[in-house]
Amino acid sequence: MSVQAASQTIVEDSAGGTARAANRMLGGIIGYARWPDGQRGAARTLCLVGVPRLTDRIAPVVLGGPAVTVRRTTADGATARSDCDILFLGRLSASDRQKLIGWVRGRAVLTVTDDDPACIYGAMFCLASQQAGLSFSVNLDAIGRGPLRIDPRVLKIGGGEEGAL
Repeated sequence: MSVQAASQTIVEDSAGGTARAANRMLGGIIGYARWPDGQRGAARTLCLVGVPRLTDRIAPVVLGGPAVTVRRTTADGATARSDCDILFLGRLSASDRQKLIGWVRGRAVLTVTDDDPACIYGAMFCLASQQAGLSFSVNLDAIGRGPLRIDPRVLKIGGGEEGAL
């Protein structure tokens, strides 16, 4: 498995600081993804499964990019529908996580989690809380298994070479 080291962004010291930082980072990651449908600014649906660790208010804003609608669902609900462009995995059972990661293989679905800091369970991007900030790791194997294209600049950022989103 190939996982690149994390990049870090500073979290402002306030009640909503972590939520804003997590949503900013998530929006940045989404902004670097290219779906094979060729619709570069098309609205996207984020399916939220489980309970996020970083914030209960997942609301990514993609600057200059697509509008993102957030829909809470279950693992069964996500796999039964085909409208999930982005799958955000919070805390959930190992069996549900395996089911979802297996379901997205070969599909144009961006996977992000905040419940796997080492990024070893199959999501493409893994957000983690660090001292005084947030970071993300990139799972190159997971990205390589699907038709989504991720701009190489985010892979460089995930490698810690350029700073933060």
